[in-house]
Amino acid sequence: MGVIATVATVVLAISFMVFVTFFGRLPALRGTPISWLHKVIWVHFPNLLKSIDRRVTGGRISPACVRFGNYMMYDRHPSVLIFFLLLLSIGEILYLPTAWPQLTPLVKLTGTVSIILPYLFLYLAAFTDPGYITPANHPQEMSRYPYDFTLFHPGNECHTCHLLKPARSKHCSVCKRCIAKNDHHCIFINNCVGANNQHWFILLLLSTAVLTAYGGILGVYLMAKRMNFFFPYWALLPWNANKGEGMPLKDWLVIWSWGFQNQVGMGAVTLLAGLTSPLVWGLLGYHAWLVYCGTTTNESMKWSDWSYEMREGFAYKRKMHGQRQKDLKVEPAWTRWPAETEQVLVRTESGQCPAEDDQTLPGYGPWEAVWGLKDVENLYDIGFWDNLVDVLVPGYNFRDEPSGKRQKGGLRQRKKRRARRIYLA
Repeated sequence: MGVIATVATVVLAISFMVFVTFFGRLPALRGTPISWLHKVIWVHFPNLLKSIDRRVTGGRISPACVRFGNYMMYDRHPSVLIFFLLLLSIGEILYLPTAWPQLTPLVKLTGTVSIILPYLFLYLAAFTDPGYITPANHPQEMSRYPYDFTLFHPGNECHTCHLLKPARSKHCSVCKRCIAKNDHHCIFINNCVGANNQHWFILLLLSTAVLTAYGGILGVYLMAKRMNFFFPYWALLPWNANKGEGMPLKDWLVIWSWGFQNQVGMGAVTLLAGLTSPLVWGLLGYHAWLVYCGTTTNESMKWSDWSYEMREGFAYKRKMHGQRQKDLKVEPAWTRWPAETEQVLVRTESGQCPAEDDQTLPGYGPWEAVWGLKDVENLYDIGFWDNLVDVLVPGYNFRDEPSGKRQKGGLRQRKKRRARRIYLA
C-alpha cells in the first residue's frame, strides 16, 4: 500500500495547493484558514526565501526566481495549457487500454463523448476572442452594458488602450488588451475569460468535471468487479465484506492495493480522477454561483472592497433618475440591457455624509448610509435565467433598439427589471 499511499498523498497535496492558489483570494474565503494559507504560501514564504537569499548570496538568486514566477503566473504563454492537454491525453492513454474491452457499447458511446468534449471546449475557450475592445468595435462594446455608477462609472479612459472603458470591462495586463466583461485571465486556457468565451469556459469546466467523475466512478466499478472475482469475500465497503460480517480494514486495504497494482495504469488514473474531481466541481460551482449573482470574478473583488467600506461607515447611496439625460460624450445613448441604474454609490474619506446639493455627484435626493451589501442592488443581476442567457448567448439583445426594428433575440425582450440585491456578502 506504500506506493498507492504516496501517489494519493502527492495528488492530494497538488490539488490542495491548486485550490489554495486559485481560491485563497476569493472574497468569500477572506478571514478563513484557506486565505491564511494563501498568504503563508504566496506572501510570507517567498519573503522568507528572499531574506535568506539576501543574507547568503547578497540577493543574487531571488530576482531571477521572481522573474520566472512572474513569467509563469502573469505572462501569456502556453505552458500550463500544454500541461493540461498532456494530463488529459496521457491519462486516457493509460486508462483506456485496460478499461475499453470491459465496457458495454452504451458506455463506450457515452465515454467517447465525455472524452471528446473537454478537448472541444478547451479549443473554443482558448482560441475564441474573449472580447477584445478595439477602436473598430468600441461603440458596440459601449452599448453592451449600462454604467451602474457603483463599480463602473462613465468617463474613465484606459491609459494603455486610450479608449473609454465600457461598463464591466477591464484591461488585462497579460493579454495587453481591454476585455469586455472581463472575468479573469485563466492560465489553463492561456486566454482571458470574457464576454465572448465565458460560455465556452463554463462548458469546459462542466465537461472536465463530468469526465473526472465518470472516469473515477467507472474505474472504481471495474476494479471492484475484478477484485470481487479474485476475492469473493471482499466488498467495496469494508463493513459489507464477508457477506455483511465485515473484514479488518488492513486486509481490505491490502486487496485495494492489489487491485491498483494489478491494473496499474487504470488504477493510477482512477485515483487521480477521484482526487481532482472535487476541485473541478468546486470551480464549476463557484462560476455557477457567479452567474446566479450576475457578477464576475473581477466584480466580486470590487464588491468585497465595497463591503469593507460599508462596514467602516464610508459608503453612501442615493437615487438616480431612471429617465435621466445621459452625457453622450462618455455614455451610450442605448444599451441592450433591460435595466438602468437606480442608485449612486460613493465612498467618502472622512465618513461624513456628502452634501445633498453637491452638483459634482450624480443622482438626486438625500444620501443614505450603507452598512452592507444587502442594502444595495446589482444592476447586472436580472434573475438567474436571464443572467444565464447573457452568458450563453453573447451580445443577446434584451430589448429592441430605438429604431423599433426587432433584433435577433428580441423575442425574449423583457419589461424593465429591477436589479436584484447583492448575494456576495
